[in-house]
Amino acid sequence: MHDKLFHSPVALTVGLGFKREIASLAEMHDFLTDWTTSRRGPLYRNAVEACGLALEGCITRDEARHALVEFAEATGILWPDLEPVIVARAVARGYGGYAA
Repeated sequence: MHDKLFHSPVALTVGLGFKREIASLAEMHDFLTDWTTSRRGPLYRNAVEACGLALEGCITRDEARHALVEFAEATGILWPDLEPVIVARAVARGYGGYAA
């Protein structure tokens, strides 16, 4: 299914803050199949249907990708566009703009 790749992967938060990238319809299908039954709803069903339709060639891969993004946003698993800040600390500045 290498010809079923998305134009750009969808990054999702899985587990305890781990990142997983979904880059193709096959990966989307696997991810959605493994999704917990208790958290399935209308947007989940839309994503599953869009994936199936895209695999059959009835809709574009981008339309299926969009359905996955909508599902991920609604469930709070879409990886943020900006990488999270791990550590931030202030730097004291001395005279002349050099760190003291």
